[in-house]
Formats: sequence, C-alpha cells, structure tokens
Amino acid sequence: MNAKAFDFERIAQGYKRRPFLHKQIIERFQKDITSQTFSSGLDVGCGAGLSTKALKMICRHVTGVDISEEMIAVAKEVCGDTQGYDFRVGRAEELPDFDRKFDVVTAAGVVQWVDQALFLKGLKERIREHGALLVYDFGISDRMKDCDAYTRWWHDAYLREFPKPFRNESVWTETEVAQYGFLMRNQIPCELEYEFDLDSFIEFMMIQSNVNAKIEGEGRAAGNIYEWFRHSAEPLFQGEKRTLIFTGYSWYMER
Repeated sequence: MNAKAFDFERIAQGYKRRPFLHKQIIERFQKDITSQTFSSGLDVGCGAGLSTKALKMICRHVTGVDISEEMIAVAKEVCGDTQGYDFRVGRAEELPDFDRKFDVVTAAGVVQWVDQALFLKGLKERIREHGALLVYDFGISDRMKDCDAYTRWWHDAYLREFPKPFRNESVWTETEVAQYGFLMRNQIPCELEYEFDLDSFIEFMMIQSNVNAKIEGEGRAAGNIYEWFRHSAEPLFQGEKRTLIFTGYSWYMER
C-alpha cells in the first residue's frame, strides 16, 4: 500500500469518526516534556484532522499537511471555522514551502508509509533549532476487556479474512535520527482504551488498512464486508458496549 491508497471519500469520512485518542498522546507529551504553549505547529499526514485538533491544544497556530485532497477537505470540516488552522496538500517527503520554521511537528500514523531519510531531511529544514518532533501511532489490538473470545476471533477469523498489508514497523534508533540532525529524547509505549458498541466497532473496522486493501484495492463490495463483520462479531458484543485495548508508541525528538 502507499499513501494515496487513503485518498477516497469513504475512508476520509470514516477517519473523522475515529476515536480521538490523539488527545491523550498530546496531553502526555505536554506533561512529560514541556508545559509551554508553542507558537506554531505542523501536523504531517494530518488525515481527517483529529491529530491536528490534538496539536492545536498546545499551539496557537497549526498547519496540517496531507497527500490526500479528500482528507484535507474533511480535516477542514473537522476543525471548523476556528481560528488558528490552515491546511495544505503535500507529501510527507516533499513538504511545501512555508513562511516560517515550526516550533513543534507531529506525525501520527505516518512513518510506516514514508521514506525515513527523505522525511527527516525535509523536516530538518522546517523545524526551528531546539524544536520538537513527535512521532506517534496507536492501533486497535487483539484484546477486549473480559473477553478471550475476541482474541481468538481476531486471529482465527479477522486476520484470515483480511491479512495485514506490508507496512514498515521498524523502530527508529538514536543513531539513525542523529544522521539527520535530531536527538532522540524518549520513546514511550502506550496503551489506551476505548468503548465501542457493535455498530461503532464495525464502522471503525471498515476503515482499517487491511480492509481498505480489499475494498479499494481488490474491489470487494463494502456492503458484503460490513455484513461479514456484523455476522462474525455480533456474538462478542451481545448487545452491549465493550472496551477495546489500543496499543502504540510516541517518540519525542529534538531538532
């Protein structure tokens, strides 16, 4: 898969309704690293704007950049008419020219799809000295609170039906980022929780990258996939809300 695989209205509309867990990552970053409010922030791979809204919590102005025009359109909708945002279409490895250097840059769910060297080389020129780069991601796991059957369903049904496409999940090292002028300050694993009912769970799963690969990549009917999820996952929920575990990480680097 490549970044343009996300450039579909169905995916963009689905992304704006994803759990707003980005907020927790930013709150932890501000608590652990700094209590200051930044002047300018850049959100690379902003998607539908949830990560941009999170960054705005600690910045007076945020610029969101994404390769997908569909995502940018939805991000503008998500962030609304609130002052302090602007958006640009562009690749993470070939960022547009800006009239400023940024105090803080975030990249949420981005680096597994980009060329690390080109990405960091470009950012080095766009972050002020001693500025911050926060790379983070989180994803739904094979764990549901108090439900071992969900773990079996995840591996024996879901992943067999929708195998994961390749994505670069290598962990960046201090030595690697130093080549491009960055100092790795910390790398923190995270575990987050979110409550779904069956309908919201299916809606969320319908925009997972491996499901997108079947719909947009192979032409499988979205309606048929929706019914597959409803039939197979309904016994796990039994008409109730259930708590799912998300796992992820945040890497803080200084320019």
